[in-house]
Amino acid sequence: MNKLSVQDIDLHGRRVLMRVDFNVPLDTKGGISDDTRIRASLATMEYVVSRGGIPILMSHLGRPAGRRNDAFSLRPIADHLGKLTSTPILFAEDCVGDAPRRVVASAKPGQVVLLENVRFHAAETENDAEFSRQLAELGDLYVNDAFGTAHRAHASTVGVTQHFELRASGLLMDRELQNLGALLHSPRRPYIAILGGAKVSGKIEIIENLLDRVDSILIGGGMAFTFFKVHGIDVGDSLVEDDLLDTVRKISERARSSSTQLLLPQDLIVADQFSNEAQRREVLVTDIPEGWQGLDIGPRTTKLFGEHIERAKTIFWNGPMGVFEMPHFARGTRAIARHMGKATDREACTVVGGGDSVAALRQMDVDRHITHVSTGGGAALEFLAGKTLPGVDALSDATSMPV
Repeated sequence: MNKLSVQDIDLHGRRVLMRVDFNVPLDTKGGISDDTRIRASLATMEYVVSRGGIPILMSHLGRPAGRRNDAFSLRPIADHLGKLTSTPILFAEDCVGDAPRRVVASAKPGQVVLLENVRFHAAETENDAEFSRQLAELGDLYVNDAFGTAHRAHASTVGVTQHFELRASGLLMDRELQNLGALLHSPRRPYIAILGGAKVSGKIEIIENLLDRVDSILIGGGMAFTFFKVHGIDVGDSLVEDDLLDTVRKISERARSSSTQLLLPQDLIVADQFSNEAQRREVLVTDIPEGWQGLDIGPRTTKLFGEHIERAKTIFWNGPMGVFEMPHFARGTRAIARHMGKATDREACTVVGGGDSVAALRQMDVDRHITHVSTGGGAALEFLAGKTLPGVDALSDATSMPV
């Protein structure tokens, strides 16, 4: 996917309207509990400044339901951004209207403007034409560096692009498209995908698209129990999506006739209740006691999955192997994180997407050893499921635009 990059454009003296992803988690006091996405945007922002452009940043934060809500204001983000860079940050109290027009008009090269939360307006998620036009009048060209929102056809990701001749990807977007694109089109083999998380419902399309593309798919987490039930295994009180049994049955049948090996856990850590303090046991998947539930993969499965990771040259991981939030059921996820770090050290291509998977990497200080940690959980899954991302599709092709 060859899109026009911000590096292909003359930025000098231009106002660069740039979609970023500052939708960061907040703590109970309204502070920023994880600034990874903010830091990820710095490279493009500072690149624009270094080339004489003026970045006009727009983002959403949370779900303020289309109205102003100070709990979701980007002003604290502006303050935090100012601590991460020596570039002066100007904050506009709104994203459309007189307030942002005045701030943008006053901005000079060497400064950055951050607009207030675009989702304070219902028109953002409605991809409203007039709202898009008002956003567009703040810039001379458009850059999208928010891969995490690229699967949404909103005003700031799609509607606004209709008003610009130059619609480029940012440096972070470039990396996402390059690394995720390689998983679909040019992976080194053996190539494995590790999929976990609570539900299979969010992973059906990616499993279907990766069958015949990867050599093995390793299934863990709560999503495994729907597969177990299809195979006639009694799963006790474990999570099962009964409405997807037919779909999972078809996937299992397709996998049997496919070149891809679909691996399920062999053993589990089960508990008598959903609690970190619950009684727990190591059991084979066929021996889940009545009334108990599986909350993590067991040591035999951890070893098996680790062996596959050790042999692989390309690995994609999305979703934890158990209830990672509870320390007694985080061992499997943490083990996968260790194996991923070691795989990268031996020059395998490792790509991780998804909040809990990334949290495990960070907790173990392994994230720096991963080839690419995607900033877009839902967008990454849709991309790997073969879907067109509206926010990417709206960007100019590299070969079609004058710069």
